[in-house]
Formats: sequence, structure tokens, C-alpha cells
Amino acid sequence: MRFMRWLVALFLVASLLLAGAVAWWLHAPVQIRPPVGSQVLDLEIEPGTSPRDIARNIVTAGADVSPTLLYGWFRLSGQARQIRAGNYEITAGASPRDLLRMLVRGEETLKTVTFPEGLSFAQVRLALSKAPALRADSRDLSPEQIMEQLGLPGVHPEGRFFPDTYSYGKGSSDISILRRAAKAMDKRLAQAWAQREPGLPIHTAEQALILASIIEKETGKAADRPLIAGVFINRLRMGMRLQTDPTVIYGLGEGFDGNLRKRDLLADTPYNTYTRQPGGRQIHPWALKPSLS
Repeated sequence: MRFMRWLVALFLVASLLLAGAVAWWLHAPVQIRPPVGSQVLDLEIEPGTSPRDIARNIVTAGADVSPTLLYGWFRLSGQARQIRAGNYEITAGASPRDLLRMLVRGEETLKTVTFPEGLSFAQVRLALSKAPALRADSRDLSPEQIMEQLGLPGVHPEGRFFPDTYSYGKGSSDISILRRAAKAMDKRLAQAWAQREPGLPIHTAEQALILASIIEKETGKAADRPLIAGVFINRLRMGMRLQTDPTVIYGLGEGFDGNLRKRDLLADTPYNTYTRQPGGRQIHPWALKPSLS
């Protein structure tokens, strides 16, 4: 009997020691070996990757931890099959418990790209090209091809992307960012169009977008916009040309040197409101961010 008691006591002590060791391991920081110039490990988990391979990938990325123990922890937790695919960053101080929590919650590393107000479509594309860890799927596409990819064939790209800051995971497509920005613009435009005043000489939401963009480019002062809008509305009602300099500047493109001359006002382009009457497709949508608030 005494021997059995000692055996049971020894088993209990061993169990407590093992439980303590496991608890310590789960909460102990994992040592990492980040690449030169970085302080984090990049981890990419493809859809369909098994929990065992995920543990191995963590070690391959530079984490100093046993893949066998890590896989065992995934299984023991009951959450091994809940780990989500994505792109993650492993930081110094993260424990095995922290790693599993991050992977199960899908706490991907997010980057951001910002489209400030007033960007041209060319500038939007430039911002995307400089965004970190963003897949450049649109790089070799023409503006027309990009709009087709977005489900907007034949739609002019200028003014179609809402200025905002967009978050994305590493390896996301720049097309997906443009799609989100286009949907955001459509939503805001639809809201503004539904709240328009009756009797305006504007017949479509697209025309409202163009006019709002022109008004915004005409002045940098929000307080002046109602007055300018009133002038343009009166010109439209009388069938006059809008005669606004920003449309001329836009039509000149890279040829504009900062000085607007009389010959520039007379140079006919699809955007020149000195030479073209408003209405239909005689004036192209050219500006980027309308005042829809």
C-alpha cells in the first residue's frame, strides 16, 4: 500500500510539473530570427494548408520553436482546423498561445493606401504602384481594360474612385482596392443624387458628379462652393457654356506649365468648357473627387 501511495504521489507531482512546464511554454515568448532590416517575421498561409504544415512554416519563417510541439498545441487546443489563411507578422514577444490566437482570429497584417481628394486617375494608379505589398494586377492594363475588370465597361475612370484610406492584406490585388473605391463612390453618389433639390438642370447622377467635381476644383474654400454652384446652375439653365478654367487645365494634361493663356482657353479638347456646351458626352467627367457631402 505504501508503495502505491508513493507511486500515486509521484504521478501527481510529475503531472503537476508537466502541466507547469506546458503552461510556461505556452506563455513564454518565442524567439524569432527576422531578416536583416526587419523586426518581424512574415508568415503566409495559403488556403488548404494543414495545421502540421502551418507549424513547419512558422519555423521556416524564422521562429525558434519546435514544430512538433507547436503542432501538438494546435491539436490540443481543438482549434487547429480554425486557423485562417492569410498574411501575418510574427513579432518579438509572441508566445505559442499568442500565435494560435492570431491565426484563429485571422489577425492579418494590414497595409493601407490613401487616395487624397483631387487625384487624377493617373495619380490614383501611381499611389497604387507605390503601395507596399500590393499585387500590381492592373499595371499592364489600359484605363478601359481596368474599368471592364471592375464591371464598368465604357465608364470613364475619372471621378469614379472615392478618396479615402483603404486597408488591405499583403498580396492583395490593386484591382480589389479600385473595386472597393468604385463601390464607395457609387454609394455616396447615389445618396447625393437621391437628396438632390428638384428642378435642377442636371439629369443624371453622372452629370452631378461632373459638376460637383468642377465646383471643387474651382475653389479650395468650402464656403465659396454654394455661390459657385449657383453660378454654374444658372449658366446651365440659360444654355451657356460653363467657362471654367480647371476643365481647360485638365484637358491640357502634362502640357500645362502652370500658366493659363488665352490660346489655352481656345484650344478645343473634350474637357474645355470654353469651347464645348455641357450635356451628353460633350464634356467628359474629368475631376476626381466630387463634393458630395
